[in-house]
Amino acid sequence: MIPVAVSVGNTREEILTLLKQTPNLSVGEIAQKLGITEMAVRRHLNNLERDQLLSSHLVRQSMGRPSRVYHLTEKADDYFPKAYMTFAIELMEDLGHLQGPEVVNRLFQRRAERLYGQYKEEVNGATLEEKIQQLVRVQNRKGYMVELEKQGEQFTLKEYNCPIAQVAKQFPQACDGEIQLFQRLLGCRVEQIQCMAKGAPHCAFVFTEDEPKS
Repeated sequence: MIPVAVSVGNTREEILTLLKQTPNLSVGEIAQKLGITEMAVRRHLNNLERDQLLSSHLVRQSMGRPSRVYHLTEKADDYFPKAYMTFAIELMEDLGHLQGPEVVNRLFQRRAERLYGQYKEEVNGATLEEKIQQLVRVQNRKGYMVELEKQGEQFTLKEYNCPIAQVAKQFPQACDGEIQLFQRLLGCRVEQIQCMAKGAPHCAFVFTEDEPKS
């Protein structure tokens, strides 16, 4: 899911913002604060609960029936602005200044090792094409929006989204690590011909079977 900034002007977003600031409100309290009918509030709350963005529970009252109140789920937190990428970039920049660029290089090498350990159980086909198809499934699951083309014995993998694009713009080691990861997983020649971090509309990698040694 792609995080989006929540702004005033849309009732659904106004409810999310309100419950972010003041959790555990009832239908009546939400309706009063937003100046809309309880029926309209219930409709939006039902949709938000269906989307797993809200949860509710009953609160006992001193008098009368218990009141149902609503609060955000962890999933809803993704709908509010975050600065994770900026934080990661600044952290690596500070690490480079304090410990030197070699430490940053080792950090990306360690990341590539960790990814290899995660991928190798799923990318284990008998042929290059099988392994590439398995890699496509893994990358799509991770949000890379992959497209695969085949021309003869050559494969071109295109990634239309890069979850770490902002990091890669500052640290090309991220792209180098991805190339090395693909080489290790697939056991073939890998050439990157397009890179989003350098302004291309997508990343593209060409996979070619290694020629058998004589």
